[in-house]
Amino acid sequence: MRERTRAVLAHRRFQRFIVAVILINAATLGLETVPSVVAGYGDLLTAVDHVALYIFVAELAAKVYVERADFPRDPWNIFDTVIVAIALAPATGGLSVLRSLRILRALRLLSVVPSLRRVVSALLRAMPGMSSIVLLLSLVLYVAAVLATKLYGNTAPERFGTLPTSLFTLFQTMTGDDWGNIAREVMTRHPTAWIFFTIFILVCTFVVLNLFMAVVVSAMDEESAAELAELEDVSAASTQRILDELTALRQEVAELRGRLTPDRG
Repeated sequence: MRERTRAVLAHRRFQRFIVAVILINAATLGLETVPSVVAGYGDLLTAVDHVALYIFVAELAAKVYVERADFPRDPWNIFDTVIVAIALAPATGGLSVLRSLRILRALRLLSVVPSLRRVVSALLRAMPGMSSIVLLLSLVLYVAAVLATKLYGNTAPERFGTLPTSLFTLFQTMTGDDWGNIAREVMTRHPTAWIFFTIFILVCTFVVLNLFMAVVVSAMDEESAAELAELEDVSAASTQRILDELTALRQEVAELRGRLTPDRG
């Protein structure tokens, strides 16, 4: 029974069915934000939401039945359990905010779709490298904010009057949001301020942020290489098992021939 359940859970059609349920559930939760749709089809949306939740619970229970002690060892199983547990929590009184968190069920696509799992695994693998880049970016922001506060605090106090304000303004500049108007406002009294802003944008946007992309791409390459190596190991093990079985069959055939030869004589 366990092997049959395991085969059903691993079957491609069942995986596609779960993906379809997740997408339909996400769509119904989105439609619940439209008052006119809720007024006309509120009961239907609620029924679809409950059916989807029952399917997720049944799938999770089947996984627990199949994997048993191995179930909590898989981080994706823990992730699915947390998502389903949030959906099962009572959404009344002080926990009414949990009703809005039902949309988190859409995140189950991360654990169901293999390509999304690889992307998330690559991002987690890139975290150690990204932490160093975050530290570098924070240092650059802090140094630039101190300079901007001292240089342009009196010229544009709303943007550079204090250190926290300067940090927020430079973070906004780093993202490219309205940085031209910020620079022009300062350049009315400091014509050479364009040098500061140009260097800051070049360092933060074109250097540090591109380092993030490089680290993530490198992690994705490592994840792909690890997955390919795992597939090669599985293929090699399968090939070796087949060769061992062929060798055993040849030995059995040779033994049968040896037994039959004297009888014929």
